Amino acid sequence: MSVNIGNVDRYARLIVGIALVLWALGFIPNVEPSAWGWIGLVPLMTALFGYCPAYGLFGFDTCRRA
Repeated sequence: MSVNIGNVDRYARLIVGIALVLWALGFIPNVEPSAWGWIGLVPLMTALFGYCPAYGLFGFDTCRRA
């Protein structure tokens, strides 16, 4: 399993994933918590591991190679 997510993509996934999990936990003011927020674990895990199975399946790669 090689890295196929670049830094910009990784940071965007972290921000989106954290926001969705916070939504699921009810930490966003004036917004009703929802179980749909747990889908944020997917971008969080892909950002932490640096590998996206969908990118691998379709042959995408956002990493810079030296």
